[in-house]
Amino acid sequence: MVTYKNISFLDEIRYSSGYSPSSVTVGDFNNDTKLDIVVANSFSNDVSVLLGYGNGSIASQTRYSTGSWPYSVAVGDFNNDTQLDIVVANLDSNNTSVLLGYGNGSFANGTMYSTGASPLSVAVSDFNNDSQLDIVVANSFSNDVSVLLGYGDGSFANETRYSVGASPYCVVVGDFNNDTHVDLAVANSFSNDTSILLGYGNGSFTNETRYSAGNSPYSISVGDFNNDSRLDIVVANSKSDDVSVRLGYGNGSFANETRYSAGDSPYSVTVGDFNNDNRLDIVVANSNSNDVSILLGYGDSSFANESRYSVGQYPQSVTVGDFSNDTQLDIVVANYGSNDASVLLGNINIGFVNQSTLTSGNGSRPQSIVIADFNNDSRMDIAIANSASCSIAIFVGHGNISFGNPTTYSTGSRPIAIATGDFNDDMRLDIVVANYGSESLSIFLGYGDGSFANQKFYSTGANSQPYSVVICDVNNDAMLDIVASNPGIDGIGLFVGYGNGTFSNMMLIPTGDGSAPFYVAVGDFNKDRKLDFAVLNEGTDSLSILLQTC
Repeated sequence: MVTYKNISFLDEIRYSSGYSPSSVTVGDFNNDTKLDIVVANSFSNDVSVLLGYGNGSIASQTRYSTGSWPYSVAVGDFNNDTQLDIVVANLDSNNTSVLLGYGNGSFANGTMYSTGASPLSVAVSDFNNDSQLDIVVANSFSNDVSVLLGYGDGSFANETRYSVGASPYCVVVGDFNNDTHVDLAVANSFSNDTSILLGYGNGSFTNETRYSAGNSPYSISVGDFNNDSRLDIVVANSKSDDVSVRLGYGNGSFANETRYSAGDSPYSVTVGDFNNDNRLDIVVANSNSNDVSILLGYGDSSFANESRYSVGQYPQSVTVGDFSNDTQLDIVVANYGSNDASVLLGNINIGFVNQSTLTSGNGSRPQSIVIADFNNDSRMDIAIANSASCSIAIFVGHGNISFGNPTTYSTGSRPIAIATGDFNDDMRLDIVVANYGSESLSIFLGYGDGSFANQKFYSTGANSQPYSVVICDVNNDAMLDIVASNPGIDGIGLFVGYGNGTFSNMMLIPTGDGSAPFYVAVGDFNKDRKLDFAVLNEGTDSLSILLQTC
C-alpha cells in the first residue's frame, strides 16, 4: 500500500462495460441517494448504466443504444421532471443522443440532434439563464463547438457553432470572469492550446481567446486551486506526459501555465478533494501506462508529485464520486482496452487500495460478469462466465474487497452472457447463462450458501447462437422469466418462468430476416405496465422496439 499524508488508494475493482469504453460519468439514476455510473462504449454503439449499491459495489450493466461511436457522456435533467437524463456525443454519426430517464434507473430511447464533424466531448449547463439545461459539444474535425439550447421538455434547438482551435478534444464549462454567466473552456489537441469563450448569458459567446498548453492536450477540467474564489483550469497533455495548471484572474484571463508530471499519455483529467483538507486535488487517467496519477493540492495552486494506481488497459476517462457513502471521494475509470470500468475506493484513514486480481483459470477467457450476494451474508460476490473453459466461476466476497478461491460449474459450450435472479422464490439467487456454442441456456439454482446445483439445459434452437440474456417478469405473474437474443435465427427467445426454478420451452419472437439481434433490453416504453423489448440488430444496423400487446 502506498500512503501520502493521510490518504492512500486501494487496488481497483473492475466491472464489465460494453466494447471500448471511452467516457464515464456518475449520477443518481434511480433516486435511491446512491451514486450510479454511466459509460459510453465507442465500439458497441451504446452506453452502460451500472447502478450503485451505496457500499462501494456496483450492479451489473444495462445497455442502451446510441448513435455511431459514442465517445463522450454527460448527465442532467433536460425535461425538468427531477429525473437525470443522459446525453452522448456520437463521433461517427456527427450528432448527440439524448436519453430521458424514468427515475428508476432505466432510460427511454435516444433522440438525435445534429452537431459538427466528429464530436468528441459533451458538457451541459444553462447558457441563457432560462433555468433550462443546454448542451455544448466539441467537434474535432470541424474545429468548433456546437451549442444546443434546451427547451426544458427534453428537446433542443438546432446547433449554433463557434470556432475554436485545431481538433478540439474536450469542452468544459465554468464562470471564468465572475459575471454569473457560463463560459466555455476547450482543449485543442492539434494546436496545443486551450480556447476560452466567455458567455453573454443569452446563449451566445464571444470569440475565443487562446492559451498555450503542452503537447496534444486531450482533456480539461476546472476548479479553484488556490482558494481565491476564482476558477482555474488544468489540462492533460497526452504527448508531453504532464498536466498544465493555469490560475484564473477572475476576469476571464489566465496566468502562465505550470506543468506537473503525470503517467504515460495522460488522456483524461478531473479534480476533487481526496484527502478532505478543503484543497482541490487532481486525478489523471494515463492511457499507455494503464494507471491513474493522483496529485494532492497544497491549496496555494501548487501540487505534490504524483502517486500512481493501476487500473485496466488504456484508460481514457476518469470521474469521481462517493460510491460507498463514507464521505470519501472514490474514483471510477473507463478502460478502453479491457472493456471494463475500474472503481478505486477512497478512505481517509486507509486510502485507496491497489487492485486485487481474481484468476478464473488459465485460458478460461472470461466473457461476462455479474455481481450479487449468493450466500446471503450481505457481502457482494462475483460470478464469471468463462467462454473457453465452458464454465462459470463463483468468487465469494469477504466484504473487504478480498474473495475466496473460485468454485467452478460446467456450462454448455462458449458461455457468453450471465445474469442472476431468484427463479424458485426461495430467497436465494440463481444464475442463468447463455451458451453461444451449444445453443442453449444453463440454469443454476442456488442453495443460498454460495454453492449451486448442477445446470439444467433449455434449448434456444438449432443455429440460434444466444448472445445476451435478460431476467424480468414479462407476464406480470410475479415469477421471473428469461429473455435471450438469438442472432443466428433472427429472433428473441422468451422462457416463461413457473416460479419453481423451471421454465417453459422457448417462444421465438422474430426480429426480421437477417436482423441478427445481438442485444436485448427490457422496459415499459409506453407506460402500459407491460414490459417491452428493445433489440439491437447487428445484421441490419438497427434498433427494434417490440411492444407487448397482451
